[in-house]
Amino acid sequence: MTTDDCLMTQDEFRKLALGFLGAVESAHMDHPDFRLGGKIFATLGFPDHEWGMVNLTPDQQREFIAKAPSVFKPCSGAWGQRGATHVHLPTVTRKLLRAALAAAKDKVSKPLKKSKP
Repeated sequence: MTTDDCLMTQDEFRKLALGFLGAVESAHMDHPDFRLGGKIFATLGFPDHEWGMVNLTPDQQREFIAKAPSVFKPCSGAWGQRGATHVHLPTVTRKLLRAALAAAKDKVSKPLKKSKP
């Protein structure tokens, strides 16, 4: 088993999330979150210590769920419909989580599209 195959802990999730240039840890609704430019791209500890969340696009969410349906699932309600995706830490590999965090980072790093008048 390589380092990339090792299963995830909250501390390892935190290290990966904070490994992106400019990423900071904060808190949202009593849970640690990870932000870039003030925008949340990931959280830890909801609904419990075995879960994290990555803020994906709906298309990315579908791709990650198709790749690993036992690892990823949509968050409930409108957040899940917009791409918020639960990550089951005991079953995600470092490599797969790194890819999901990078996708989430890219989503929040893109400038918002302005609507045409």
